[in-house]
Amino acid sequence: MARSHSPVIGVIGGSGVYEIEGLENVHWKKAVSPFGEPSGDLCFGTLGDVQFVFLPRHDRGHRIPPSDINYPANIDVLKRAGVTDIISVSAVGSLNADLAPGTFVIVDQFIDRSFARRKSFFGPGLVGHVSMAHPVCARLGSHIEEAAHEAGIPHHLGGTYLVMEGPQFSSRAESELYRSWGCDVIGMTNMPEAKLAREAEMCFATVAMVTDFDCWHPDHDDVNVETIVKTLYENVHKARALIKALASKLATHEGPCAKGCQTALEYALITAPEARDPELVRLLDAVAGRVLGK
Repeated sequence: MARSHSPVIGVIGGSGVYEIEGLENVHWKKAVSPFGEPSGDLCFGTLGDVQFVFLPRHDRGHRIPPSDINYPANIDVLKRAGVTDIISVSAVGSLNADLAPGTFVIVDQFIDRSFARRKSFFGPGLVGHVSMAHPVCARLGSHIEEAAHEAGIPHHLGGTYLVMEGPQFSSRAESELYRSWGCDVIGMTNMPEAKLAREAEMCFATVAMVTDFDCWHPDHDDVNVETIVKTLYENVHKARALIKALASKLATHEGPCAKGCQTALEYALITAPEARDPELVRLLDAVAGRVLGK
């Protein structure tokens, strides 16, 4: 089914990201999902001709740790709010000497080392398999790179994000292992966000804001929260500038994504219609409604 309306951009990130100059018609609305409580209320607004929906990943005040975020509910409420494209903004550590603190990495690959989270909307009674070979939307990534250049933000297009469970930071041995795998940045939140967004047939891109060198770096102090928070706050105004610059670049896009994000479920459902769990089908009315009626 072709998308015939203008995009609605969903931004998942810290609570300060939505305080953008020029954001109008701002209002908060409680979000409800059959998958449980999302991280918090949704902030709606318009920037130029583009509609934005902001979701504070850890709730306002940063009260939810990474492992306790209800990722399925977060993606579900964004889908129900009409969001078509998700920009995930998150703080990361650098595993690459060329990616210094303050750099924004437009990630194109993930290695998922999380283990205590629900990673799929599907399950017993309705089995689905989507491709994650290319886990982010290259169309969105290209626009983000253009916006970062326009806003004068140090950035790098492409990179592998290692998602760890947390909440503790890495040991030095772990940090060196991930570097040996060719990973560029490390964080705790972007999986299963990317997997769930793909299952929900939503375009998804990650902006990884480097706050520190992970503990592998011999010339820098071991990772500590004080250092991360200081750099994180310095990055917030860059994130706002990036999103503002991004708005005009996304405003003109209509129709389905050329990368196929909006048809990710076309051949993904394996369970025969007569064998599907009616309750799971009901829960997936927003996420997979496009294909469940076929």
